[in-house]
Amino acid sequence: MSGDTVAAVVAEVFGPQAALPHRVRLPGGASRETWALDIAAPGGERHELVLRLDSPGGAGEAGTTLEAEARLMRAAAGSGVPVPRIVAAGSVGGVPYVLMERVDGETIPRRILRDDAYAAARPLLAAQCGRALAAVHRMPLSSLPPDPGAGADPLARWRDVLDLLGEPHPVFELALRRLAASRPPAGPAAVVHGDFRNGNLIVGPEGVRAVLDWELAHAGDPLEDLGWLCVKAWRFGSPLPVGGFGGYDELIAAYEEAGGAKVDRDALRWWETFGVLKWGVICVMQTMRHLRGGARSVELAAIGRRVCETEWDLLRMLREHT
Repeated sequence: MSGDTVAAVVAEVFGPQAALPHRVRLPGGASRETWALDIAAPGGERHELVLRLDSPGGAGEAGTTLEAEARLMRAAAGSGVPVPRIVAAGSVGGVPYVLMERVDGETIPRRILRDDAYAAARPLLAAQCGRALAAVHRMPLSSLPPDPGAGADPLARWRDVLDLLGEPHPVFELALRRLAASRPPAGPAAVVHGDFRNGNLIVGPEGVRAVLDWELAHAGDPLEDLGWLCVKAWRFGSPLPVGGFGGYDELIAAYEEAGGAKVDRDALRWWETFGVLKWGVICVMQTMRHLRGGARSVELAAIGRRVCETEWDLLRMLREHT
């Protein structure tokens, strides 16, 4: 895909006289491209935006389509979730796109957790995440795209994924059995972000500015999001359990005060354990993509070392709650 598609999107949204003084493709993404754009509209207004493009015929490879993602983000804004404002969404030359405002801030977790610029924000982040998740979970279920797998058992789904990989991982098998035997009652179905964690947040000196990456949104138990935020991998070496920046009490109190359902601590721990298991299986999947030739990548290969880390984390969690 060339920069001609970028220019075509700008012309469609702002008119053929719009100027594009600056554009740069941002790193990451195999089936989608992301561009940072500065646009000078014919009326003299300047816009700092982010453009996301699907590869032709590749829509859906990364999860939710861009059109559905734009619809979700608009619904999120309406429910009070901090998200970038959607400027336009559509298709140019058969290539789906979504154009949104560019929100300044930091997304790299290690900088958020260590840089002096975010020292004042760090004590606020757990509570801000709790309030943001309460807003996510009050979004209307109708904002989700149709999903033929809606209502499926997430534990069974990841068991099937592990079986299909054909790799022996006794710790994952043990965790699957323990989780199946201790499953808490399901909460009322809600919109679940699906990847709410440190790394998918834009953070400024005052705290969370925007929630990103809505491709995995689905209907499910709201505690899935809270548990995923607490998975050890997303702490990036910090001892603090919520994203590396806060504690359970801060997260839960803010979530409940903002209208989220009362949190059962044991159920939250179950979903955190499920999240560690899920991340471990994802690590195996990514490594197999490299080893089996699906996508030769040093990054994918390096993810393989994370498998044993998640196995150790699971053994510790299972021992503590036996």
